[in-house]
Amino acid sequence: MRKFILSLLGLGLIVASYFASQYIISSNQRERPKPKKVIKTVFVEEVENGTVPIEIAAQGNLVAQKRLELYTEVQGILKTGSKLFKPGQEFRKGQTLLSLDAAEFFASVQSQKSALYNQLTAIMPDLRLDYPEAFDKWQAYLSNFDVDKAIAPLPAFDSEREGYFITGNNIQSAYFNIKNLEQRLGKYRVSAPFNGILTEALVTEGTLVRAGQKLGEFIDASKYELEVAIPKTYADLLKVGNEVKLAAADQNKEYTGKVTRVNGNIDQASQTINAYIEVKGEGLREGVFLEAVLKAKEEYEAISIPRGLLQPNDQLFTLRDSILEVIDVKPVYFSEKQVVVKGIPNGTRIVSKPVPGAYAGMLVKVYQAKDSSQEQAE
Repeated sequence: MRKFILSLLGLGLIVASYFASQYIISSNQRERPKPKKVIKTVFVEEVENGTVPIEIAAQGNLVAQKRLELYTEVQGILKTGSKLFKPGQEFRKGQTLLSLDAAEFFASVQSQKSALYNQLTAIMPDLRLDYPEAFDKWQAYLSNFDVDKAIAPLPAFDSEREGYFITGNNIQSAYFNIKNLEQRLGKYRVSAPFNGILTEALVTEGTLVRAGQKLGEFIDASKYELEVAIPKTYADLLKVGNEVKLAAADQNKEYTGKVTRVNGNIDQASQTINAYIEVKGEGLREGVFLEAVLKAKEEYEAISIPRGLLQPNDQLFTLRDSILEVIDVKPVYFSEKQVVVKGIPNGTRIVSKPVPGAYAGMLVKVYQAKDSSQEQAE
């Protein structure tokens, strides 16, 4: 009997423990809060197609349109001129850029002229006897002969026999030899072919200059040109004479240039074509970095949007009755930040700012300024 009572008590204790545990478990259960449905706010704008100018941005460094690398074909000591041969020195057209000491070579030219004078003097008696009709003109030539001046052209031959006589006495060969020496003598002086400035000087006064040695660089500082590379797609659209807006990146200055040349070859590596823009103005220097905006053409019935709005497969988010949809568009030009697209009907509301996690069929609401002000007031 005692065992039976103990068994009943044990069974009752187990049952009581089970119900107590179930009560404790049920009392500790918490209901998980239901997540609030968040509706994202989007910015939209209504499409109005129009004419969008296609502008190609490019950049490069200015170089002088006229540049002269100075070399010498003769050898000599660089003489001191009226102006120093130093970088930054300005010269007018025709002024002497540099001159070499040509005293020795000048003396040899004078010697050859004197030898020709003696040859002419020696043939004058024979001319008087054999060619009296030609004597007077050769006598006049001899009378006006000056070894200190450039040699004058020989008189023209009146007859074939006269020509044989003059040639046979080596008068012509001596004359042309002197003309050749005079041409070489002129190379001891280099004059400025245009108004400009010396940008590089590799020799100084008193330096021995050797034939073929580079002496410096001379540029025209009034006109510069900018070489820019543009995509080959617009090679046929660029025309010589088109105006170009130019801006210096480190200055608040703008310039207007024009396309003067377009290269006929396409760079195979970059698939670009080079265009050359002429520009002039105050403050320009060789090497200045400029940004150019070239007007290539105009796209009709198109709009320009930020590149971040264009989705993969050339699609764009639109809004219809608070639901996002995607439509296919046709991109026609990509710039660094913008893309020009066509194929969007007028009046379509497109998403004007990127929406993270957006998808077709997503429920959204349109941003309104008054809603924002109410939220700030609350």
